[in-house]
Amino acid sequence: MEQKITIEPVTRVEGHGKVTIHIDDEGNISQSRLHIVEFRGFERFVQGRPYWEAPVLVQRLCGICPVSHHLAAAKALDVIVGAGTGDGLTPTGEKMRRLMHYGQIFQSHALHFFHLVSPDLLFGVDADPAIRNIIGVIKKHPDLAVQGVMMRKFGQEIIKATAGKKIHGTGAIPGGINKHLTQEEKDSFLNGPDPLNIDKMISWSIDAVNFLKAYHKENKEFIDGFAAFPSSHLSLVRKDGALDLYHGVLRAVDADGKKILHDVDYQDYLKYINEEVRNWSYMKFPYLLDRGKENGWYRVGPLARLNTCDFIPSPLAQKEFEEFKAYTNGKPNNMSMHMHWARLIEILHSAEMMKELLNDPDLMKGDLVVKGKKLSEGVGVLEAPRGTLFHHYAINENDQLTMANLIVSTTNNNEPMNVAVNLAAKQFMTGQKKITEGMMNAVEVAIRAYDPCLSCATHALGQMPLEIVLVDRSNKIIDRKRT
Repeated sequence: MEQKITIEPVTRVEGHGKVTIHIDDEGNISQSRLHIVEFRGFERFVQGRPYWEAPVLVQRLCGICPVSHHLAAAKALDVIVGAGTGDGLTPTGEKMRRLMHYGQIFQSHALHFFHLVSPDLLFGVDADPAIRNIIGVIKKHPDLAVQGVMMRKFGQEIIKATAGKKIHGTGAIPGGINKHLTQEEKDSFLNGPDPLNIDKMISWSIDAVNFLKAYHKENKEFIDGFAAFPSSHLSLVRKDGALDLYHGVLRAVDADGKKILHDVDYQDYLKYINEEVRNWSYMKFPYLLDRGKENGWYRVGPLARLNTCDFIPSPLAQKEFEEFKAYTNGKPNNMSMHMHWARLIEILHSAEMMKELLNDPDLMKGDLVVKGKKLSEGVGVLEAPRGTLFHHYAINENDQLTMANLIVSTTNNNEPMNVAVNLAAKQFMTGQKKITEGMMNAVEVAIRAYDPCLSCATHALGQMPLEIVLVDRSNKIIDRKRT
């Protein structure tokens, strides 16, 4: 008989979602969907507020990636106040923002890999959930757990020094930044006691990349084959093709590496990207207009960024990038679990860039703000930890926000996550008559590869209940599992 499995909520991700899996009479997966069940409404209730409040307001979308929303909003308002885009700020303004952003990438990637992903790698997808969690990592691999905690702490301290607070700071303002870095802060980050100094962070970042490569060597079949599928990839790149997480032009490539979006100005994103609405999710489905709804979807995030860029402008990460590209003979990497490899290369790059910026004298002196002729509309785009993030605002003659359009990173990854869920469900559940916890977690592993921030919601503290109910066509319960 046809059956329906529901996974609700999905665990070890930011926010709340559920998965429904339909199994036909022959035991085959007929349909799988990731449902985003939250509704945030920020695009509506910021309307009417003074435009300069936007960078502080919209970051309340999230307690994990507030810096990304803070900076994307500030970049959009740079255009509105006449400061231009990206490189139009003062050297101090741009570099302080970049330092803030690299601190955000560093701490968020560390949180995701060490806290949320490592239990699956260290203990196995179908291991006992009582140990397959961060507490289990602390007990069995204390050095790795400490490394993850301290790396995240370092990134948060960078955010505090540049934004004023670790969470929901106020450092970025329309046209620039509101503070310099102090000598004390600089000395602490460069020369502080182990492990809280930048050289230790670079060393630990290298260790993390090596850990993942060693794991991959021993588990190639799992890492390469799990939820792998061809797709297009989109990200910002620097004008010379380099990886740039803060500013650039929009580039997309197809599964074979052919450019399908040719380094366009993100102010014109609406000429190239549209969003589809489906009745079973609050999250939209973006796609490239010229390729249509069926074929225009794409992936964003660490994997996409390493597939679209030509090189990484920091030496240690560039060396790792070359090895990463060589694994697929220079072609785009379409293996979902390689997202973690790409993520750790970005951690290393972020650490290298933080060191470079911390040694730049512009952070401690110089003008903070630029203003010019005011415009009525502006777009800000950057690469958040989870992928390309769009903020678009318009104002009226009273300086009030009249329109806000946000395409968050996880929204861009909506269709790829649904494809990954379907592949994982087919691999682990086809022909099965009983639900196992390992089957449930395998589906979640496919989602976790994307580090989703579902509706950009905050973490829950403590155990999140997960229940799967197996029912027949008449909705009679056949089996139930709850954690």
